[in-house]
Amino acid sequence: MDINDAARIFTTLGHADRLSVFRLLMRFAPRGQRPTEIAQALGLKQNTLSHHLAALSQAGLVQVSREGRSLYYAVNLHQTEALIGYLALDLARARPDLLPPARKDCAPMDDRPCNVLFICAGNSARSIFAQALLRDLGQGRFLAYSAGTRAGGLVNPMTLTILQRHGHATTGLHSKHIAQFQQPGAPQMDFVFTVCDSSAADDCPPWQGQPITGHWGLPDPVRATGPEPERALVFARIYDALRRRIEAFVALPMARLDRLTLQARIDAIDANALIREKA
Repeated sequence: MDINDAARIFTTLGHADRLSVFRLLMRFAPRGQRPTEIAQALGLKQNTLSHHLAALSQAGLVQVSREGRSLYYAVNLHQTEALIGYLALDLARARPDLLPPARKDCAPMDDRPCNVLFICAGNSARSIFAQALLRDLGQGRFLAYSAGTRAGGLVNPMTLTILQRHGHATTGLHSKHIAQFQQPGAPQMDFVFTVCDSSAADDCPPWQGQPITGHWGLPDPVRATGPEPERALVFARIYDALRRRIEAFVALPMARLDRLTLQARIDAIDANALIREKA
């Protein structure tokens, strides 16, 4: 990246609302988001958001794709990587005191289980499913946790029913707020996954230890309406969707993958699952 490209990007990101849009899209990367979802999350008017998206696209920071009648805006990770490289290697001349410590390997290099946190809004269904699935499918290689950005304190009864139906123990599963994992003395996470769009959009502090992150956004089954059998089917579908992702996650040869490759493989898990679910 040359100085002119960098200056154009800095000018674009110099507007607080445009920076907020870019930060939001980074939390969903590599997934794209529709303008209506971005506007709702940030409280922006549609015409104002359109202006900001156009500026970000012109700077090469955001790319747009069409699915059916909907437009999806996603971060251009290649351009973002180039910008970070310019800041770290050109401006900073790779000074070690200005660069964060690089973690090249996954935590299992010291033979301890990986700490994995799943986050959704209420911590009553999706993140609880994921916690139980990883605990049981991980065969001792992971310590699974879950939390909610707006946890209500109770796990949905249908969540427990579905887990028990599939042979998962439910003792000890309870709803808790994300703040519990951001306090001194909390377990340091190796992986943090958001499993709903609203939790990904929440502005949380950076995680200690630079965990690898992923976004596996799925619909909230708690919002399902209708007779109990219909609602149970929605819960079962979400359970199945998470099981596919977690089966792929635990199959990764983590001890042999560097962080860059591991991040790409985690992103691909969600992309491949989405393709299957839309087919």
